[in-house]
Amino acid sequence: MQAENRSARRQELLRVFNSLFDHYGKLHWWPAETPFEVCVGAILTQNTNWGNVEKAIANLKKADLLSATTLRDVPVEELAQVIKPAGFFNVKSARLKDFVGWLFERYLGRLEAMFAGDWLELREELLKVRGIGRETCDSILLYAGNKPSFVVDAYTKRLFTHLGLVSAKDDYEAVRALFMDNLPADAALFNDFHALIVQHCKVHCRKKPLCSGCRLHLSCNGS
Repeated sequence: MQAENRSARRQELLRVFNSLFDHYGKLHWWPAETPFEVCVGAILTQNTNWGNVEKAIANLKKADLLSATTLRDVPVEELAQVIKPAGFFNVKSARLKDFVGWLFERYLGRLEAMFAGDWLELREELLKVRGIGRETCDSILLYAGNKPSFVVDAYTKRLFTHLGLVSAKDDYEAVRALFMDNLPADAALFNDFHALIVQHCKVHCRKKPLCSGCRLHLSCNGS
């Protein structure tokens, strides 16, 4: 029975994925030039929109601060002013400094070394770094490290609650388990799936849903 339930869940998840992919196509997410830029963006995007993050990253590039070494060495107050467009800039400058400090202490500042080992163990390590929550951690693993760790955000929970596959009461790990336990461990699939979820929720599955034209409307029990 458990195997049958898992098979049914997998089929339903893949049906949702295929429907969204057929409609939106490949979205090429995460938009960044380097894995380190992904890590920085994952921290900066906390509690703000991506447009603000893009402005902050552009400032970092202009100031030649988009590397582990330069972020380690720049004064935290100066960094805060550079990333000001991302909001909560004093907090986020400290979080960036904490991350790169840990990266140098643990992996000599090298992302290649960080991603070389068991990614499940790395996930536990990253979650102990101050300012790295679960969504940020999984974004770094998936988008910077190409590891099969599904990213859950508010969009994911909203859409799949409406589809009846998770509960509004489920926490981050419970929602993530829907994907981790029922889909193949495929980083490319997880990358595309999460990007499609975000796009679909921006277009249709908003806080006030716009159901007209939604490819998933007949499967949805939300409103």
